Amino acid sequence: MEEVRSTTAWVATHSSHVTVDFSGIEKVAENMKNSLPKVEWDFEGIHYFDNGPLTVQYLLVLDTLNFCFWPDEEMSYDHLASGLKVTLESDKSAFDADRLQKYTGPQLRKMLNWSRPLPLEDERVRLLHEVGLELERSFEGKASKLVESCDNSAAKLVALMTCHFPGFRDHTVYKGHQIFLYKRAQIFAADLWGAFKGQGYGDFEDISSITIFADYIIPAVLQQLGVLRYRTSLDNIIKKNTEIVSGSEEEVELRACSVYAVEKMKELISKKTGKQASSCSPAKVFPYIRLTSQGKIQEKNKKVLSVELDLWLWAFGIQCPSLQHHRTLSIYY
Repeated sequence: MEEVRSTTAWVATHSSHVTVDFSGIEKVAENMKNSLPKVEWDFEGIHYFDNGPLTVQYLLVLDTLNFCFWPDEEMSYDHLASGLKVTLESDKSAFDADRLQKYTGPQLRKMLNWSRPLPLEDERVRLLHEVGLELERSFEGKASKLVESCDNSAAKLVALMTCHFPGFRDHTVYKGHQIFLYKRAQIFAADLWGAFKGQGYGDFEDISSITIFADYIIPAVLQQLGVLRYRTSLDNIIKKNTEIVSGSEEEVELRACSVYAVEKMKELISKKTGKQASSCSPAKVFPYIRLTSQGKIQEKNKKVLSVELDLWLWAFGIQCPSLQHHRTLSIYY
């Protein structure tokens, strides 16, 4: 995780198209110091949850497929999560490692109750096969065995994920330097922590090591909040919905500067706040998370968590239908 922090910081200090505005970070931190969100995952709706190993298997499959919905305007994360839930409820063996290796595009569509080809469908199928094969080869076919081998460390789990599953190796080269982002590997750890409420398979002593999950929504929200500023040429590309190539300077800067900016925001909020969670905004209940209005951050998580800030920003973005995000075809987010 230190590589994620250090390399994204390097991008932020050498960025040509995206600028981190520290006055914007100061304003957001000041506004949030008395409204720090207490985040809870809501697994009573679109997600499968049985408090056991099958939930871990479900979450790994979910996060294997959790990327690039925007080419289909009607497709969303909700379709993916709920479709996988219904599948598993009707067939408990649907995500067994040997079966993951055999799914086809049409079968995946049927699983999600989707009538047309999915965005990057061939890649989604390939990654399912990859995960099924490696689970069978190294973890007795069970995602729970993978999690049990991480010794209650979210950072170690991310390292194991990127070691064993190439499709989770979210890194790139920027101006001659290797940059690490690891969005889906980190979100798997965060999903476990949230779903199991920091217990059992979600008991990570170092959940604070996780950064935000660099995707489409977070950079757009940070720009709206005045934390990120775009070069005019990049701003025009995004406004015109022109695709930005995966691995290009613009795309790497959008994601890396988001990680760096929120890390700085987290540090500032930690200094300003007494780590109490009061009236949270937005207070709406979202299908993926629940932001509660009162309560203390758990004692074991004394620091403000990037996970909490990420979900607060994501929820903020979901409430803004007019928000324009960059468009990149990628398996990583």
